[in-house]
Amino acid sequence: MQNGSTSSIIKRIAFVGNYLPRRCGIATFTTDLCEAIAAENEGTTCIALPVNDTEDGYEYPDRVRFELTEKDIDSYRRAADFLNINNVNLVCLQHEYGIFGGRAGSHILALLRELRMPIVTTLHTILAEPDPDQRWVLEEVAGLSDRLVVMSQRGKDFLTEIYHVSSDKIDLIPHGIPDVPFVDPSFHKDLFGVEGKMVLLSFGLLSPSKGIENVIEALPAILADHPNVVYIILGETHPHVKETDGEAYRLSLQWLARERGVEGNVIFYNGFVSLEELIEFIGAADIYITPYLNQAQITSGTLAYTLGAGKAVISTPYWYAEEMLAEERGVLVPFRDPPALAQEVIELLDDEAGRHAMRKRAYLFGREMIWPQVARRYRETFERARAERRHFSHPGFTVKALDKHPDELPPLKLDHLRNMTDETGILQHAIFTVPNYHEGYTTDDNARALIVSALLEDLGNQEAFELASRYLAFIWYAYNVETRRFRNFMTYQRTWREESGSDDSHGRALWALGTVLGSSHTPALHSMAGWLFEQALPAIIDTTSPRAWAFALIGIHEYLRRFAGDRRANQVREELAGRLLALYQTNRSDDWRWYEEGLTYCNAAMPHALLICGQSIPNAAMIDAGLESLAWLAELQRANKGGHFVPIGSNGFYRRGGPRALFDQQPVESQAMVSACLEAYRVTRDERWNKEARRAFEWFLGRNDLNRSIYDPITGGCRDGLHPDRPNENLGAESTLAFLQSLLELRLAENTFLSVEMRSR
Repeated sequence: MQNGSTSSIIKRIAFVGNYLPRRCGIATFTTDLCEAIAAENEGTTCIALPVNDTEDGYEYPDRVRFELTEKDIDSYRRAADFLNINNVNLVCLQHEYGIFGGRAGSHILALLRELRMPIVTTLHTILAEPDPDQRWVLEEVAGLSDRLVVMSQRGKDFLTEIYHVSSDKIDLIPHGIPDVPFVDPSFHKDLFGVEGKMVLLSFGLLSPSKGIENVIEALPAILADHPNVVYIILGETHPHVKETDGEAYRLSLQWLARERGVEGNVIFYNGFVSLEELIEFIGAADIYITPYLNQAQITSGTLAYTLGAGKAVISTPYWYAEEMLAEERGVLVPFRDPPALAQEVIELLDDEAGRHAMRKRAYLFGREMIWPQVARRYRETFERARAERRHFSHPGFTVKALDKHPDELPPLKLDHLRNMTDETGILQHAIFTVPNYHEGYTTDDNARALIVSALLEDLGNQEAFELASRYLAFIWYAYNVETRRFRNFMTYQRTWREESGSDDSHGRALWALGTVLGSSHTPALHSMAGWLFEQALPAIIDTTSPRAWAFALIGIHEYLRRFAGDRRANQVREELAGRLLALYQTNRSDDWRWYEEGLTYCNAAMPHALLICGQSIPNAAMIDAGLESLAWLAELQRANKGGHFVPIGSNGFYRRGGPRALFDQQPVESQAMVSACLEAYRVTRDERWNKEARRAFEWFLGRNDLNRSIYDPITGGCRDGLHPDRPNENLGAESTLAFLQSLLELRLAENTFLSVEMRSR
């Protein structure tokens, strides 16, 4: 199709992804692609919507028309509105898990679901062994996109074999590169003062995954044969690495060079260079080295650039390198093998004719990767997406029946949470909406509040850090180093009422600490939470409360999402989960599918814990027990008339064979059911569990025995429960936090784990 006809169809293209001057590979790629498309298609307007990872953002060029805030899910919805009303004909998304907010970058789904125009997504990471969140997000992105672009054949194979995407939907377009001449390395060496030297080069944002230390380890052997070699390490430390670890990695490389006696042959250029400067550095290199440590890399801009510039390349065998350097376009060496690396460098330097033949093969291969060629390929993909959307258009913004358009969740309002929180922590009780100083504070409630703060951070709330700091400080103060247990009750005068709190308060504290460590992206919280978690974890083994085990297991699960290699945490998880399963198997019968001889409080936490452990250990018996017991509990807590949620009452609970207490109904029961049912949906993808979670949440909003709202929309608080004749008008911490946790988890699930029906609204 000729440019004249295509430009008449697609007039306005929006690119979503990072953008220069943000310093990362995705920003460079998005900027280059956007500029290449604009240059190749006169009459087409290209705009960009980058994602900011800092509050201040960046000094973007005029092409940037809207800025998203990484952790603020509402900014993604606003971006969708912006694109819909600005006559954008097509959106080109650059997808990488780490640049978007939410678990596994799930916030981007909030944008994609609202768009009215075709979507073409370039996938920069395709994992062979994704965790459940990563798999779900990529499947959702693939389902919402009209076409997918990959940069390697392996990427296409993964999409079809692992994620079950139709091959007809996938286009293989190489990573774009600048069009540079095939020049002798000596032409540029005087720019860097390395005339007469043989130059080895590695470039990119520095992080421990780059494996630069293995090249430094190889240098003594290389210099023994070729003393005129210098190794240039080009690039500043990755901003996210610098934020958490400073320059520790760069300094470790410098110290290693001194220890190996090669400091005179290693040049660090600590800076983010322009494209023109980068071309000069690449031009000066005799051999380019990518010593990455991880096989699971589906693309690499640095390798594409150097290959296309006609460089001799030595690389470890990560996926993209295996494909790009085939047919003698480069050399592969084993991971973490400095002797093998040294040997290949020496052989290439000794064989000048062979090295230049390799360079020529690489350069010729790269002619199909220059940006004008890549831009034309993208344009063809855009046209195909547009044509397919016309013939197979999505339902879009048609009117939907009520079952396709569930009630909107109430707005998030934190007034009462702030009202109940002082400089010490969150107070336990309230008289109506006024904090009750007489009752003081509990670790239970401050742990709940810390979990809510972590969920607020997931949704990009700006108050999350300040609140989390206050609640974490309380839990730190509650920890008794002598007993290795948490105290629970504290007076308003800040004196403790006991040396050790309940088993449940210990389990809840571990739940909160594990959640901070597993999901928070705030390094300032990690050190304190990490120390507390490590110190307090062993004591949970000596507890006897199954609910305490369940609370702790949920926290351990969150913790192991980030620190999967922690042997002790894994052992504690297996022990506690085994106890829960054994309890269930001992007490279960056909008419009593439960863990104990009675149901009391926070009942759904136990099946919730077995579900997450069954998934992660893995253990099919735990999943089966979790689903069976949760289904039994859901049916037990269903009204005969109306089908609304009726939690087990706290005024007597429910003993096997005895009467069931209908009142007082407590908000924590609804929260526990919401959390457990959302987990059941993650495990099964069965729509019934989404409906059960909504049913439990609607109890807060008035779908209950009295048809009275427990949630207070004026303050954002929650009443303390439901009596036989009226709600309890006191808005305490436990109740308010139960409502907020349920609301926030549903909001996150609405973005990440929606059913087909919910996604179509």
